[in-house]
Amino acid sequence: MKKAMFGAGCFWGVEYNFSKLDGVNEVLSGYSGGKTPEPTYEQVCNNSTEHAEVVLIEFDESVISYEELLNSFWEKHDPTTLNRQGLDVGSQYRSAIFYFDNEQRDLAQKSLDKLQQKLEKKIVTEITEADTFWKAEEYHQKYFEKHNIRH
Repeated sequence: MKKAMFGAGCFWGVEYNFSKLDGVNEVLSGYSGGKTPEPTYEQVCNNSTEHAEVVLIEFDESVISYEELLNSFWEKHDPTTLNRQGLDVGSQYRSAIFYFDNEQRDLAQKSLDKLQQKLEKKIVTEITEADTFWKAEEYHQKYFEKHNIRH
């Protein structure tokens, strides 16, 4: 199994969308890219930790490629809005790709460059080496399923 980690706004919808893809075995909501160990949701929302809301994806590369995950990432959010997705505002909602190796870094940069050629607005997505993933509180996991929300 391979891992991927993305930030694309509130992790509830991001988790839900990635969990529906064939070849994705598990998606966890959490926090990464900040400075505070074991951050809580309240701390992240107060913008005091510098973390992004992210999803950690475990996927079967023989079924779905990292490039396909990147395509889904770009399709499911607006990578041109800085620290914002829809009504959610703050650096915790930033667009981010956290790579686990040089291949993922290179593929992420290529996909960003390719998409940028099609857009008039500048893409603000950060591409950063994966940092510690802190799993979000249990009530955030599979939030849409637990609350019967269709996205």
